[in-house]
Amino acid sequence: MKTLIIGRRKPKNNNSMTRLRLRLQIPPIYQHQPVISQLISQYNLTVNITGARLGKNTGGEGFFDLELRGTISQISLALAYLESLNIKIKGKPNPDGDSWYC
Repeated sequence: MKTLIIGRRKPKNNNSMTRLRLRLQIPPIYQHQPVISQLISQYNLTVNITGARLGKNTGGEGFFDLELRGTISQISLALAYLESLNIKIKGKPNPDGDSWYC
């Protein structure tokens, strides 16, 4: 006889590859630091920069629009790193209209 368990979901596989679109608001203190390079070297992510604005005309803060590719655990660790720097992270919808959001 099989047992049916209701209300439990299969746990997510932290090794499955995924992608995430986001916008980072970079405060002036980090504008000359290798923040994005750290995402690649320390967290082994593939990073695509899809937009950016830094410099004197940004009111002090700049931003990067990024697409991150990696495992769920790699992305989670990278987001924790960014939050530890007090970098604002915002979700960004997919411009291709495939309805996935970060």
